[in-house]
Amino acid sequence: MILVLAGTVEGRQTAALLQEHGFRVTASVVSPYGAELLSRQGVSCVRTGPLDELSLQVLLQQGVSLLVDATHPFATAISQLAMQVARRLGVPYLRLERPAAELPTHPLVHPVESLQQGIDRSLALGRVWFSTLGSKHLPTLVIAARRSGVKLVARVLPELNVIKACLNLGLNPADIVALQGPCSEDLNLALYRQYRAQVVLTKDSGGTGGVPEKVAAAVKAGIPIVVWQRPRLSYPLVLNSPEQVLEYCLYRL
Repeated sequence: MILVLAGTVEGRQTAALLQEHGFRVTASVVSPYGAELLSRQGVSCVRTGPLDELSLQVLLQQGVSLLVDATHPFATAISQLAMQVARRLGVPYLRLERPAAELPTHPLVHPVESLQQGIDRSLALGRVWFSTLGSKHLPTLVIAARRSGVKLVARVLPELNVIKACLNLGLNPADIVALQGPCSEDLNLALYRQYRAQVVLTKDSGGTGGVPEKVAAAVKAGIPIVVWQRPRLSYPLVLNSPEQVLEYCLYRL
């Protein structure tokens, strides 16, 4: 059996592709929404819910011959845990990671190395923030925005628990954009203009994560965009596409 940690578009595609080619696959995702997306792609065995060390160990001990880590580039905690547990149990580990976005050299594009750097840079650039960083980092952003008198608009996934979390943090319903990405350049541009964004905050989730379109729209609108660069982990093996994972499995398993 192949266990796919399928927290990305590529992860879902990989699980479906491997299953289509006769491999027994279990896909693991955190949210019911992620499970629904996998189901739509025909993946038959899906585990829903967060993974900790014990639950991951139990999964890997169920005849898993390969662990494919296709989690989000910023989900470093689960990647580190997956490498650790797989190594301990002797299960081969493979990292599927979309290539990083190629950012243009432009005065409106501001790469940063951390969330705090992004906040500090954004404070110097504008008073209306349009965040596409997701809901995980909202508590920190909300605190920073309130302390500084900044208006925060958050684009988040259209999941009930995510929207509830936004409301519980005190975000105005009118400032919550519940939308599944990636979005086109035109849609990003329309959103920036609709909400009168003065700064866009995003992170380098890669080309398929919609970063090029976000950056292009910001430049077209004349709005600075702060891009949080992805963390750097040392993986034993990295592949960049579902097709590469399939080829690996066909020749190695």
